[in-house]
Amino acid sequence: MAVNLAVFNDFLPVQGVRIGIASAGIKRVGRKDVVIFEVAEGGSIAGVFTTNAFCAAPVTLSKANLAHQPRYLIINTGNANAGTGARGMVDAKAVCQALAEKTGVSAEQILPFSTGVIGEPLPVAKITAVLGDALTNLAENNWFDASNGIMTTDTQPKGASRQFEHDGITYTISGISKGAGMIMPNMATMLGFIATDAAIEQSVLQQICQECADVSFNRITIDGDTSTNDSCMLIATGAAGNAPVTQASGALYEKLKAELRDIFIELAHAIVRDGEGATKFVTIKVEETASKEEALQVAYTVAHSPLVKTALFASDANWGRILAAVGRAGVKNMVLDAIRIYLDDVCIVENGGRAVSYTEAQGAAVLKNAEFTIRICLGRGDVQETIWTTDLSHDYVTINADYRS
Repeated sequence: MAVNLAVFNDFLPVQGVRIGIASAGIKRVGRKDVVIFEVAEGGSIAGVFTTNAFCAAPVTLSKANLAHQPRYLIINTGNANAGTGARGMVDAKAVCQALAEKTGVSAEQILPFSTGVIGEPLPVAKITAVLGDALTNLAENNWFDASNGIMTTDTQPKGASRQFEHDGITYTISGISKGAGMIMPNMATMLGFIATDAAIEQSVLQQICQECADVSFNRITIDGDTSTNDSCMLIATGAAGNAPVTQASGALYEKLKAELRDIFIELAHAIVRDGEGATKFVTIKVEETASKEEALQVAYTVAHSPLVKTALFASDANWGRILAAVGRAGVKNMVLDAIRIYLDDVCIVENGGRAVSYTEAQGAAVLKNAEFTIRICLGRGDVQETIWTTDLSHDYVTINADYRS
């Protein structure tokens, strides 16, 4: 059961983007598991990708093809085409070539994405057999079906959409994401596809994509596992009619970046809320640090601690587990008496130990909530960082033990 996550179905079409969906039966007969994005000629596409050394063939190919003014994106679920050696690249290129022949563009103008089981050969024949079906139903209003079509262990689809006005022009942004497990930054087992009708030069779009991902998809973790297939793509079609944004400055740039950042964060939060077996949505804020690196070091050490995560699942106010995680995070020369730790507004640690005002009942009351914040103040600077994570439940083990069945 997702944590306070409603199914989003109020998508706004983005002029210049059409989406088609088909069923190839990759993992289950009848399931919609192939999605195609068509981007109008003249649009720009940017992306950020996994840093896993065993990145999947489609990741490598998409990164290369970004330089060729892409026109189509094709996504399949049920098979990651990762850990497949040289054959994986051959298969990814075969899918791109088949779609190129049907659409009249070059194979280099197609970006492939795969998600699902690692180590199995991509069922190329199944995918190419339904390309015609997906192309036949290309439409601007297929965002919701696409949000379902890219799911794997997700319990529900994830999406966001909004409009804003600037200098008399209305701009639209819509996006979808998927992911529930093997979630850990740079990036996570997630796919994200966000589109706007604004005109943005590709290098500026790439900068926006990277910066927005860094405060959203690169700030979430469920289990500490960085996937082989993560990709987050940002599309700008130019259909809104604005003069293209060619510099990372100016009123329109700042407004677009702010709106896109909010969409990225909303889609990233949806992944955490739907984390495998999750019953809690946990914000971890680390404040008063000397650098971003040490803030994240502490945040992820706490977020990845199995002892902390299982205590959160049990609503067990075992504050010593959080204290121990902070202490082993590797930050040098910490002044223990300066550190304060809070559950929401309840101070649990100060002056090197349990806060004088703290009671077990206060901590338990916070942890019984579906959402709460762990705030850690190191007392050594003015830098702060925020990440989002989940608890660790019995269901997480069950889901992953049964994943291939």
